[in-house]
Amino acid sequence: MMTMKLRKATVASAAALVLALTAAGCGSDGGGSSGASGSASAGGKTITVGIKFDQPGIGLKTPDGKYTGLDVDVATYVAQQLGYAPGDIQWKEAKSADRETLLQRGDVDFIAASYSITPARSEKVDFAGPYLLAHQDVLIRADDNSITTPTDLNSKKLCSVTGSTSAQNVKTKIAPNAQLQEYGGYSECLTGLENKVIDALTTDNTILAGYASQAQFKDKFKLGGFKMSNENYGIGVQKGSELKAKINTALEKMIADGSWAAAVQKNLGPAGYQPDSTPQIGVIVS
Repeated sequence: MMTMKLRKATVASAAALVLALTAAGCGSDGGGSSGASGSASAGGKTITVGIKFDQPGIGLKTPDGKYTGLDVDVATYVAQQLGYAPGDIQWKEAKSADRETLLQRGDVDFIAASYSITPARSEKVDFAGPYLLAHQDVLIRADDNSITTPTDLNSKKLCSVTGSTSAQNVKTKIAPNAQLQEYGGYSECLTGLENKVIDALTTDNTILAGYASQAQFKDKFKLGGFKMSNENYGIGVQKGSELKAKINTALEKMIADGSWAAAVQKNLGPAGYQPDSTPQIGVIVS
């Protein structure tokens, strides 16, 4: 009987030890985990940021696994002001159609992905910023002097990506006789532009400058300098998140200390892009 009792005690002790170790392990994982919305404000060890993976000069994941672009630099600066080193950032692809869902589900802490602030989007998420005022523009060949105003796009072959409203906006509002050409991606439009299959490519001037700043396109293209729309780029956060105010403070500091201007010049300057104004945080230009 004594042996039986000892065995039962030993089993019970072992079970208690396993439970204690499991609880300790779970506590350790919970303290260091992040990636969901709220982890940044809760002081997690990592922060998850949504960016574009396919826009040179804006947000690009390179073949060697690095991340480059203006949005990457802005997001890195903001994260550092929130207390996270560059190595603490987990980058997540934020395609245009997925951005609100990523924030609402808590898959990311914030998104910096050429994310224009609009009334419709502001009903679903909150925005810090804006940190950049972009405009719809055109990219043309550097030696093309036939397109000097938006109306010169009449009878020209105008390219944009499938599903984009940029080219349709030009045809509807500015140049009704433009010949629309829809390609699968901006790279295809650039190839067509370089080979004179098309005459102009249209989307945000920042996106155009990012592509044109790539080494293989050096001195081949130029921006038209047209301001066919105002696109206020903001940083998206979950509705009601306390991060909005903190990110605004970080952006104000980035502008004040010169880091913002340096990031713009580094990523978009090679294509001749110059911001027409320094952004005012909290002021939306209509």
